[in-house]
Amino acid sequence: MEQSKKAQDFAALHVPGDPLVLYNIWDAGSAAAVTKAGAAAVATGSWSVAGAQGYGDGEQIPLSLLVQIVERISQSVEVPLSVDFEGGYAAGGAALTSNVAQIIAAGAVGINFEDQIIGGTGLYGIDDQSNRLRAVRAAGSDLFINARTDLFLKQKDTHQHAALLEEAIQRAKAFAAAGASGFFVPGLTDLDLIAQICEASPLPVNVMMRGEGMTRSAVAKAGVARASYGPQPFVDAMQALADRFQAIS
Repeated sequence: MEQSKKAQDFAALHVPGDPLVLYNIWDAGSAAAVTKAGAAAVATGSWSVAGAQGYGDGEQIPLSLLVQIVERISQSVEVPLSVDFEGGYAAGGAALTSNVAQIIAAGAVGINFEDQIIGGTGLYGIDDQSNRLRAVRAAGSDLFINARTDLFLKQKDTHQHAALLEEAIQRAKAFAAAGASGFFVPGLTDLDLIAQICEASPLPVNVMMRGEGMTRSAVAKAGVARASYGPQPFVDAMQALADRFQAIS
């Protein structure tokens, strides 16, 4: 299937109230497994991709190796592929555009792009991150840019999440104006707050599925358009592997 058609199909899968489920994968084999199980699209998780190659998260896996992995995944499945590209391996400008272009050339039709400062502390300001998003958009007009905010992940005390709602909505609106396609709020698990984000965001909202209350039906009712699982599928698969080894008698 032509890549631009895959990109259009992928965007169309983001329906508020009927969320696309992305059970995050880490290589061609895991992508093939979930596709055979019926997945309409596949998406990598950065932690999982890095861990599967013996690296830590946070852009420690070399960009050249990541590109090779993306290429192998895209050649192994026919469904649309989104790549967790963290901070894009660049602060901004032409270098960022070039890096994203490499991921697109490898076969991705979407990326996650986050606003935390990789290797530093805190988040990029709204204006700086908006400029970074414009550099990402310059790499491809069809690319689905899932703009991630780390506001909620950085705040471990979930009782403080309501106080972050206003800034999150400001980021959603600014990121939309800068060319983003979706808005990702990992770490936010309060369904009432998620519903408020979905109502206020001009972009389809993505949540990370964590905890018993985060079922597909529950987040669908809140208005979510995309439900992803982050590193958990990789963690579970590696634990199952270890358990089976230990059970050998």
